[in-house]
Amino acid sequence: MPALTRRRSTDAREECWHIYYGDVHAGTIAIRSGNPHDEDPWEWHCGIYPGSHPGEHQSGTAATFDQARSDFEAAWEVFLANRTQADFRAWRDQRDWTARKYEMWTTGEKLPSQKPSSMMRCPCGEMFDSHCLENTLIHVPHIPAEHKSREVRRAQTVQ
Repeated sequence: MPALTRRRSTDAREECWHIYYGDVHAGTIAIRSGNPHDEDPWEWHCGIYPGSHPGEHQSGTAATFDQARSDFEAAWEVFLANRTQADFRAWRDQRDWTARKYEMWTTGEKLPSQKPSSMMRCPCGEMFDSHCLENTLIHVPHIPAEHKSREVRRAQTVQ
């Protein structure tokens, strides 16, 4: 089981530490900015997403960094007890996809959803190439029938 490690954030104006569980960003401990002087200056956030439900995340404030670290570690033990390897895999998959997406944007490459395609899904469920006339003619009757059934459902819902 990996140990928790922390790395200083290089892009935060205030003191900020990112907490890692192996290669997974598990949370943050940072100095709060803009809070009154009689409030706790440190805050911590514990949890990963995806890989958990937002309500499972924990956070709090502390008077010192050491107290914030101790509180974070206690919250992490509870959080970790409810995690599976699939939860961490979901987080890693999202991290990898996000990195790939930004790499594509940087190089000017389009995302798959941004590339034009003549492929369509008919209301009957079949995928077809709308630029192929014989395929289109087969599915044309399905489209108005689906629109009509949606109108009927919408009218029944309003009544």
